[in-house]
Amino acid sequence: MRQTAETYGMSEETLYRLLRSSFKPKTLKRADHGKPRILSSDKMEYYCEIIAAIRTRTTNKKNRHLSTAEAIRLMEDPGVQTDDTFVKIPKGLLNKSTVNRYLKLWGFDFRSINKQPPSVRFQAQHSNDCWHFDMSPSDLKYIKCPPWVRTDSKRPPILMLYSVVDDRSGVSYQEYHCVYGEDIEAALRFLYNAMSPKDSDGLPFQGIPKIIYTDNGPVARSHLFHQVMEYLGVEVRSHLPKGSDGRRITARSKGKVERPFRSVKEMHETLYHFHQPETESQANQWLIRFLVRYNSMQHRAETHSRIDDWQKNIPKIGLRSMCSWEKFCSFAREPEQRKVGNDSIVSIHGMKYHVSPELAGDEVTLWWGLLDQEMFVEAYGKKFGPFFPSGGPIPLGHYRNHKKTKFEKRSERVDAIAKQLKLPREAMDGGAKLDIEPTQNPKLQKFTSPDPFVETNFASVIKAKLAISEYLNVPLAKLDKSEMLLIEKVLEKTLNKSEIFNHIDGLNLTTVGGDKDVNRCDGIL
Repeated sequence: MRQTAETYGMSEETLYRLLRSSFKPKTLKRADHGKPRILSSDKMEYYCEIIAAIRTRTTNKKNRHLSTAEAIRLMEDPGVQTDDTFVKIPKGLLNKSTVNRYLKLWGFDFRSINKQPPSVRFQAQHSNDCWHFDMSPSDLKYIKCPPWVRTDSKRPPILMLYSVVDDRSGVSYQEYHCVYGEDIEAALRFLYNAMSPKDSDGLPFQGIPKIIYTDNGPVARSHLFHQVMEYLGVEVRSHLPKGSDGRRITARSKGKVERPFRSVKEMHETLYHFHQPETESQANQWLIRFLVRYNSMQHRAETHSRIDDWQKNIPKIGLRSMCSWEKFCSFAREPEQRKVGNDSIVSIHGMKYHVSPELAGDEVTLWWGLLDQEMFVEAYGKKFGPFFPSGGPIPLGHYRNHKKTKFEKRSERVDAIAKQLKLPREAMDGGAKLDIEPTQNPKLQKFTSPDPFVETNFASVIKAKLAISEYLNVPLAKLDKSEMLLIEKVLEKTLNKSEIFNHIDGLNLTTVGGDKDVNRCDGIL
């Protein structure tokens, strides 16, 4: 080997490498290896496709399907009908082991058929373009003093963790809520707090997003949730229905909202072994302090923090500011036709409301929302209210502390040390100040309030003229042409109720039916 290497001017290692690649023993395989001998390759591939189709058609949610032997038996007797032709093969033509080998060789096996296409990662261009919304039960499960307990339940409500994550920056905002399952009311309250300005320093996260991406849970299927989001100008998107996109799974996790859940449960909730929150407000207070620190951590791809990325990518026109809580509650209201009792009482979900005595026995329209404690009544073109539950709201339930049990003595050294461990209360209450640079308030857009229930503007010019006629207590046809021309000019400028009646009062129009009724004016407004 040394002489040969010197003759050809190469090293011994190069010569050995060439020998290993050039002089290999011949494989002991047939010349027709990989090709069927009983049938042609095209015919065998066609039968394998039909067998793979039978196994796919008979697959259930637990991935149980018909075996290869049973699929061959169906093709032998009674046969299989396809779109092109009827397929029936002679008995003994196909062998189970042979078919399984070619199914795996040609990619017709169960794993290859059900292999998912690669996922495509997306990222929003600006802050608040898209929020991921989800909820997860806390590892703490329950708190000592829940705000309310259902009377028909033996257990207190579960401590649920609600979360939204900005798609561009990864900034997360979370809250604890005591609920029984995925509650729509708690979800709406949480989203209002997420879109509103925060009181805590170091968390300027706010504004109305363009899109909310969530799963197909009870909240996403709620008509009321879609109604409120539509009034806010937010588009709700969820996973496509199963089977709507071929073989692709339409509910694959994106990880952008699940990862903050894991961070909270590993970095924050593990400290509950030392101190547990007693109330929901205390748990949220501790959680907000952790979120300030979490959002100050580095962005997943950039060199700056999450909150800095959120501030740097705010659109030039600014963020859409959130409306007031009263306006937000009105978005969750829906009209309901009811008949008032002879005692002027209306009952809603076990709560009794005393309405005006003049409405006793009449058909009225109730305006009551999921987020309201008060109720409004509409009848005869007037709006009455607000009305509150008589005697105060009915308590949702009561809570009793469980009887204390005796703790057994711990024999192992690790458990004894764990009991003796202590953690300063300042770690949870916020005694140690966080080193956070002061942040500037983001640029905001003025909230444009929709008028879905025609509360501030008249629906049309005709309805405005009818209201003016009732306000003046005279038909408009009896007015002078000059006075009618003045009314037309007012209606061309605006349909706002308050502005119209202020203009009418300033015109000093002639009335035939006497003085104007102030109570009728207030009812129309």
